[in-house]
Amino acid sequence: MDKLKKFELMEKIVNELEDLKNSNQALIQKITKIEVDNIDLGNKRLEKDLPDMHQRVSDNLDTIASILDDFASQTDEFSDKNNIAALKEQEALKQI
Repeated sequence: MDKLKKFELMEKIVNELEDLKNSNQALIQKITKIEVDNIDLGNKRLEKDLPDMHQRVSDNLDTIASILDDFASQTDEFSDKNNIAALKEQEALKQI
């Protein structure tokens, strides 16, 4: 795999990780909303299971955020080390 294609794949993964992070944040917000709504309702099953769900999603979010930070840094380092900006310019000139 050439360097430009590898970088593009790395960027794609960074974007997918960001999407995954945002999705998990949305899940936490939804669970929290259900927990708040259940304060008035008092459903025992929701009281029992929602805190555990909330914790698991929160733990996943922490892991995703850590992976994203690390992988985004690796992607930036790869870009700098391999002068990806210049490679993109060369590729654009070939298209003309």
